[in-house]
Amino acid sequence: MLLAGIYSVRMDSRLKTSGMTIITVIIYWDWYKVFFKIMVNIMMKIFITLLMAGMFYGDNLSAEPAQSSLAPGYSPLTFNAPQVASYNLPVIDKAADGEVLTTTKQARHLHELMGDKIVLLSFIYSTCSDVNGCPLATMVFHKINRRLQKEPELAGKLRLLTLSFNPEHDTPEAMREYAQSFISEQVDWQFLTTQSEQKLQPILDQYQQSIQKVYDEKGEFTGTFSHILRVYLIDTDKQVRNIYSVSFLHADTLINDVKTLLSEVHTQNPEVVSEDKALFQAGDNKQNYAQQDYQTQSIALNQRQGKAADLYANTQQIPLGLPPLPVPENNLITADKIALGRKLFYDRRLSLNNTFSCAMCHIPEQGFSSNEMATAVGIEGRSVRRNSPTIYNIAYASMLFHDGRENSLEQQVWAPLLAHNEMANPSIGYVIDKIKSLADYEGLFEKSFSKEPDMLNIGQAIASYERSLNSANSAFDQWFFAKKSDAVSDAVKRGYQIFTGKAACSACHTLDENFALFTDNQLHNTGIGYRESMHKEPEKQTVQVAPGVFIEVDRQDLSAISETKANDLGRYEITQDPQDRWKYKTPSLRNIALTAPYMHNGSLSSLEEVIRFYNQGGVDNETLDALIKPLNLTETEISDLVEFLQALTGSNVPELVSDAYAAPIGN
Repeated sequence: MLLAGIYSVRMDSRLKTSGMTIITVIIYWDWYKVFFKIMVNIMMKIFITLLMAGMFYGDNLSAEPAQSSLAPGYSPLTFNAPQVASYNLPVIDKAADGEVLTTTKQARHLHELMGDKIVLLSFIYSTCSDVNGCPLATMVFHKINRRLQKEPELAGKLRLLTLSFNPEHDTPEAMREYAQSFISEQVDWQFLTTQSEQKLQPILDQYQQSIQKVYDEKGEFTGTFSHILRVYLIDTDKQVRNIYSVSFLHADTLINDVKTLLSEVHTQNPEVVSEDKALFQAGDNKQNYAQQDYQTQSIALNQRQGKAADLYANTQQIPLGLPPLPVPENNLITADKIALGRKLFYDRRLSLNNTFSCAMCHIPEQGFSSNEMATAVGIEGRSVRRNSPTIYNIAYASMLFHDGRENSLEQQVWAPLLAHNEMANPSIGYVIDKIKSLADYEGLFEKSFSKEPDMLNIGQAIASYERSLNSANSAFDQWFFAKKSDAVSDAVKRGYQIFTGKAACSACHTLDENFALFTDNQLHNTGIGYRESMHKEPEKQTVQVAPGVFIEVDRQDLSAISETKANDLGRYEITQDPQDRWKYKTPSLRNIALTAPYMHNGSLSSLEEVIRFYNQGGVDNETLDALIKPLNLTETEISDLVEFLQALTGSNVPELVSDAYAAPIGN
């Protein structure tokens, strides 16, 4: 609704008739014509609303601040916009396509209107009476329109799209009438509708636009809709780069963002995928973050493009260094099951609030673990007390979770789905019903299992995908099993001798002549859990607030804003046997260089820290494992051992991560 610049209203307390105040209204005639054609049926309502608000804004007028319910977009910007190109706009998602109609009844696809220019897309309906709804979007676009007329070079690089979500009323003819006061030869502003609600709904779904018709007490449609205003900024690669809600929709910020995108056009090609191995590591490597000269090495999301891999082949042709794949008889692997499980694994809709997927704790480019947090975080930032374990080669695990409380992948998957601090679903049935309600799962379970989704086959599908994540054929495997003497360095070879000899790491991280899992699939007390349970926090704690910047904070102040840390007794919580206190499962060392931080609580941040911890003999306690004792390693031996562990990264890691990038997200 074109409220900005339509009226200037002032109260003249000197003019009174019969005790009533006369309001003098100065109407800017050119703005009035625009407004009248669009909103004649609700002009009085807006007029009264604005009088109650106590203020009006023109494009070049200002007013004294007052308490108002008007959105910020009606007012001058209250802060200085950041300098163009001084910030980044990461890719949020691919812009969706759909069939639309122009004001001349021409059928087009949205994607035909994207690619050659940057696009601002808004969803409206022409009879909307919510001052902070559709009229706000149209007013902001009109302000941009006026700006573009003064900046013809910018005008040639930007397209405004206004799409109605009320095709029954907003026919091409109605949208043509609605558009008359806005269109100009200098600016590319197109008004669109759809042939029917059936054509419209897929577009709304893909842009996550929740539109509900409003009915009266007789069940009759009132001609109004309940909806949340959103405007989308779309780049020339048809990718959504920003989404503006009522609180953030302002002509100045939109123009700023458009210019920022234009500044990167000549320096960035989002479709080109670098072969740099950094693409398959954490998005932002925090190594050396403690130093003041730290510089981020973050990689833009739009560079993280993937390619689907033949995951079924990865279950049939096992990488060098691994034994035959164990597969339960009641869940034989098929390509369809893997594809379905992969879809479920990356689907955020499997959480209570549709924001959290399995892959958000088991992050593919972070070793299918989480490099950036010592312990996991679930939906709404809820704390999880343990570190996210990798799921590389998880098919070979006979015990699951750090405390070994589950014994099959099919069963394990339900724990995070139902845990309050992870995905937080209220029940098994809730998950099943949600999957059944999602159109994109229609027929997939029937194809894989010949039946609808249920508790069993949901677990079986995800387990099938997880069993495909087998990664070996490392440099070590090429040297040890393929007998290629030049596959590793002398330091790696020395590290192997220490691993199996002086350090006796292989007592728990086992290997033999034919394959190496580097785990005994048992549980041990190394002292880490004991130290955490018995450790008393100091009165002051050091907190890092920026690269190289640390402050001392009182423990009491931290406690006031922190969740009480839950105690963790390890395997004892499962068996209630005092001898099992602080026992945790032995992790595999394959791909260990990718899965920092380490231990069940993520308390050791590097491989060197882990080796030094064992070198000192762990932490003494009454149930400390008999295998844990001081190692007396030299600095050179510690370095060689690190080199050995870094040689255990599988050769197919980039392929598996690239496949993950290509997986559907299920927003």
